Amino acid sequence: MKVNQLFIIAAICLGSCAKKEEAISPTKGNISESIYASGTIKSADQYQAFVSVSGIIEEIYVKEGQEVEVGTPLLRISNETQKFNLENAKLSADFNDLANNQGKLTEADALLQTAKAKLKLDSSLFARQKTLWSQQIGTRIEFEQKELAYQSSKTNYQSAKQRLLDLKRQINFASAQSKKNVQISARQSDDFILKSKVKGTVFNLLKTKGELVSPQTAIAVLGNTNQYVLELQVDENDIFDVRLDQTVAVTFDAYKNQVFEAKVSKIASIMNERNKTFLVEALFTKAPPKLYPNVTFEANILLRNRANVLILPRNYLKNDSLVTLESGENKVVKTGLMDFQKVEIISGLTEKDLVVKPK
Repeated sequence: MKVNQLFIIAAICLGSCAKKEEAISPTKGNISESIYASGTIKSADQYQAFVSVSGIIEEIYVKEGQEVEVGTPLLRISNETQKFNLENAKLSADFNDLANNQGKLTEADALLQTAKAKLKLDSSLFARQKTLWSQQIGTRIEFEQKELAYQSSKTNYQSAKQRLLDLKRQINFASAQSKKNVQISARQSDDFILKSKVKGTVFNLLKTKGELVSPQTAIAVLGNTNQYVLELQVDENDIFDVRLDQTVAVTFDAYKNQVFEAKVSKIASIMNERNKTFLVEALFTKAPPKLYPNVTFEANILLRNRANVLILPRNYLKNDSLVTLESGENKVVKTGLMDFQKVEIISGLTEKDLVVKPK
């Protein structure tokens, strides 16, 4: 009988204590309204590198984690046909080079000088015979022979002069065209060497030596480790409240009980129709000591903040406007900002009131 009485007394005490523990008073504190979002860390200028031609990876020049500059060769694609094209272009350029064709020009110029000398002689003889003929000295046949020789020399000289000009034009054109072909082949050869577009780090090599790749194949992932970008996926229902330069509170699983800060730097102008979200980017103002690309995080974009206001846990609120006092009385309150755990009490309660959880 005494044992039963002790159990009853203990049960009454426990019930009484539980009720007292559930009764709390509103307290002064800070509260903020925010938008929840999750996302992924990306390095600044992070990108996937693609080759512009198809072929087999002949050589890889870098390792994962290696620092690179803009233009640093990453790997080379093998293509024997292109090598032959470049060699042929160089041979053609050598063959058509102006210096290698100087002999042809010298020969043509010599022929021109010979024709010029012959023209000078025949012109002089024709002029002399013409003078004699005007004085009725000599025969008509002699006059016509000298005139014919002069006209023939004149024609030969003009032809030799034109041949030299044509040869120069031909050689200059062939030389310039061959050099241009070498430049084109060399530029095409550059397509077989993949180079870095950024100053940064090789995060990941996706292919190995000997693999066949194409322009649709991602080869490597690179980026700048001096700065990281937070990529947040914001629901379409929340995007209208997001503004540039808003503060973002960021948490990582790897950094327990630590909150880092960032500022909204970019808001996408179009929604991702697949997941109904907008991409929002932010830059750290208070960053973790160590980060890696593609690490996930959770964030709250702070919309409004109020300091030193009366706040109450949200689970003590019923229908967002009613509270139950310790006496059992239901009381209407006016609320302000809310987050996932707390609510601002604008009016209806004081710090002296005791409130219990609604049943």
